[in-house]
Amino acid sequence: MSLFRSLHNRNYRLFSAGQVVSNTGTWMQRVAQDWLVLNLTHGSGTALGITTGLQFLPLLLFGLYGGVIADRFPKRRILMITQLAMGMLALVLGVLALTGSAQVWHVYALAFGLGVLTVVDNPTRQTFAVEMVGPNDLSNAIALNSAIFNTARILGPAIAGGLIAAIGTGPVFIVNAASYLAVLLGLYLMRDEELYIRPRVPRAKGQLREGLRYVRDRRDLVMLLIVLFFVAAFGMNFQMTTALMSREVFHSGAGSFGLASTMLAVGAVSGSLLSARRKRPRMRLMLIAAAAFGVLEIVSGAMPTYVLFLVALIPTGVALLTFNTTANAVMQLSVPSWMRGRVMGLYMLVFAGSSPIGAPLLGWLAEVFGPRSGLIIGGVVSLAAVTVVVAIMAPRSALNALRPRVAETE
Repeated sequence: MSLFRSLHNRNYRLFSAGQVVSNTGTWMQRVAQDWLVLNLTHGSGTALGITTGLQFLPLLLFGLYGGVIADRFPKRRILMITQLAMGMLALVLGVLALTGSAQVWHVYALAFGLGVLTVVDNPTRQTFAVEMVGPNDLSNAIALNSAIFNTARILGPAIAGGLIAAIGTGPVFIVNAASYLAVLLGLYLMRDEELYIRPRVPRAKGQLREGLRYVRDRRDLVMLLIVLFFVAAFGMNFQMTTALMSREVFHSGAGSFGLASTMLAVGAVSGSLLSARRKRPRMRLMLIAAAAFGVLEIVSGAMPTYVLFLVALIPTGVALLTFNTTANAVMQLSVPSWMRGRVMGLYMLVFAGSSPIGAPLLGWLAEVFGPRSGLIIGGVVSLAAVTVVVAIMAPRSALNALRPRVAETE
């Protein structure tokens, strides 16, 4: 089975090429944004947590409606609108930083604005994958998307760290704004006749409730979402925790912070490529990966030296991306096409919208108990979530729920 079989599709090649450029810019901005907040607030972990929380708060408030929009309107057109708007927000932040006018409330406001756009962009982008490659190659496309995302995660922080050290944060935001042009060009050049477009869901009352009822009646999906919530809310705040560890524990600069993000991404790329070889994901693998991630995050938080901390981040990244890609593929492949947008809207609500709950709390705990506590507590909660969910839910169904149902109505 070809590891890169989805790239045989022209539309997916265009999309992937744009994503390499844009995701690199996005990761550059994430590093620069965190560093800007830390400089503006003199190293406040709480402010960093608030920034992360505000960026994901709209998903918590409105995430389900994004899935309804993804089911109702042409996905390619939606993505062109959201990507253009995201580029404009990056440009505004860049101008503020370059002119020395940036204040922490500006970052808060722009992070919230980016979150509002993400409400629609995320479920649309997730479900657009099946329209590009079809259901048979969906699992491979999801894994390759993760590999692309995390390759950019390697390049972006490394580039950002060097640029921040040399010329400051402002140019990083400008570069990210320009990177969105690559995505827009790829979307523009796609051929509609080569997309696997399914009939869109017409406007009707009760569509949001219908999606919630569907998931509620699927025991396997409920279990997946519970584990996902705790891992995402408390375990996946590396944007904040690695910044605090690099700056406050190991007393290193922006370049070292970027290196920590890079090491995590090296493991993540490896996990993504391993997942790309699997034709059908399994819930059992997702649970094992989540438990392994919890253990490895605890180990990372306890590392006594910076070098050992970097080394521990690699297997942590492998476990994290194995969990992420498996959960995403299970969710999409086990629901019918007419329900996929709403189900993935709920998935993204849990995946990203849980950060406003976990990020500020972990930021506060890191200030009270030290930066290491953010990683250690995140790992403990992730491991406990898997243990409790399996203990309560799995025996009742004799583990039958651990094998995902494949949707029959594609």
